[in-house]
Amino acid sequence: MPNKSKKDKEPNKSSKTSKSGGKDGAENTEEVQLQPAANKRPSNSAPPQTQLNKIKYSGGPQIVKKERRQSSSRFNLAKNRELQKLSALKDAQAHEREELFVQKLRQCCVLFDFVADPLSDLKYKEVKRAGLNEMVEYITHNQDVITEAIYPEAVIMFSINLFRTLPPSSNPTGAEFDPEEDEPTLEAAWPHLQLVYEFFLRFLECADFQPNVAKKYVDQKFVLSLLELFDSEDPRERDFLKTILHRIYGKFLGLRAYIRRQINNIFYRFIYETEHHNGIAELLEILGSIINGFALPLKEEHKMFLIRVLLPLHKVKSLSVYHPQVIVGLLKFWPKTHSPKEVMFLNELEEILDVIEPSEFVKVMEPLFRQLAKCVSSPHFQVAERALYYWNNEYIMSLISDNAARILPIMFPALYKNSKSHWNKTIHGLIYNALKLFMEMNQKLFDDCTQQYKAEKQKEKFKLKEREEIWQKIEDLAQHNPQSSAHIEPSAISPVFSMETETPTTEDIQLLKKAVETEAVQVKKEMKKEKTLLRRKSDLPQDVYTIKALEAHKRPEEYLSSNQEAL
Repeated sequence: MPNKSKKDKEPNKSSKTSKSGGKDGAENTEEVQLQPAANKRPSNSAPPQTQLNKIKYSGGPQIVKKERRQSSSRFNLAKNRELQKLSALKDAQAHEREELFVQKLRQCCVLFDFVADPLSDLKYKEVKRAGLNEMVEYITHNQDVITEAIYPEAVIMFSINLFRTLPPSSNPTGAEFDPEEDEPTLEAAWPHLQLVYEFFLRFLECADFQPNVAKKYVDQKFVLSLLELFDSEDPRERDFLKTILHRIYGKFLGLRAYIRRQINNIFYRFIYETEHHNGIAELLEILGSIINGFALPLKEEHKMFLIRVLLPLHKVKSLSVYHPQVIVGLLKFWPKTHSPKEVMFLNELEEILDVIEPSEFVKVMEPLFRQLAKCVSSPHFQVAERALYYWNNEYIMSLISDNAARILPIMFPALYKNSKSHWNKTIHGLIYNALKLFMEMNQKLFDDCTQQYKAEKQKEKFKLKEREEIWQKIEDLAQHNPQSSAHIEPSAISPVFSMETETPTTEDIQLLKKAVETEAVQVKKEMKKEKTLLRRKSDLPQDVYTIKALEAHKRPEEYLSSNQEAL
């Protein structure tokens, strides 16, 4: 149930799959666009703060926003941290670049302190940061740079920098976690970690990358260590991990079953033991793209995953942390031709909205209400009725009220149109109730939406009129074409309409169209009469072997003998 990220989209790269590749060859999994921050070039300055919407209080004492917390994982700091700046890769001779690349990778294995003494080793930290930046640019804009000697060095550098013991969580767990008040703890070493992540992602996506060579180093142990990092509190790190694991799943066919099994184990511990894990939402996004590639009929493994993992995820107290992925999944598979199922989807969606956090509601409200607008316009009255019952839910109405400026322009056209055109009178009453609630929320916004709707309708009428005039000109040209067999005399069309009329009315245009259609049907009938009908004999395909066999076949006797004669 993949989620739209706020950040730039990754380029859509389809993973190469083989029909006979390992156990999962039947699963023709294609890469789905996941949108982490990996495409953005890292800035030398501190990363921007994650936007969290705070509740605005009308009264009471002013609440001072807490400083964003920073912590660091437990790194094994290198004893010798004095790095010497190496020459640039672009300035080196072609035969020297591989060795220089390896030296830079080994330099980047040196770890520094970003918490106890953040101002220490600033000179050497800058050498490492510049080296990582240079290598990212080098593998992104050059070809034939990933040689066989680079694979182990790149994997070792990535492992040393990132595979670590995560700090204990400083936020409450489960339902006690409040995204409105509890800030995520950011990784203090992120200035270097971000570049390491970006290098490894470019490394996996490079055109020179060969999975057959890399599988010696990107093995099950590597994947397990990567999955352990999904419990990081820093959302920026989880974004990179999400994309990297997805690329690994697409390129290494032999690891697919193992990755699915280990993700299942994380979910099992989360559901039945700890009820705490920071990366559940990201893992669900990865699984959403994986599930889309499952071949039919489904394996027993996938059916058990639905029963034992996906469904029990709804019972966990911290559902609010990852339920936007659930909502996006429901909207993606929304039924189009099965009304009873659509009513069930609306029921489930309302249950999820009853427990949604306001900050998470903001992420899904636009696609959500676009779908609700379609439901309100449904000719099936039960679907429209169930959608309009959302306006009787007090909590949902409070969420709508807080975001009316973005929701009302989406809903207003459907409500206004169906308040007059829907065939069911009960729906009329529910729609007027919803419009009244919107009007009471914000009178000015309601008036603005009304004016905007009327303006849009005027534009549509103007475009329709222009279209009619264009068709009129085409019809005029067709009627005056001397080569046309369906030449129509203007006097024969209607005594009211004349070709010399400067501004024909809509009724005149409709009469003209009707006359043209009638004449076209008459012309087709005449053409059919003129065409002589010929009876043709069916031509059977000639088979040389069949003809020869029939010619060679002879009865052994002219007449078959009876049983009496035989006696």
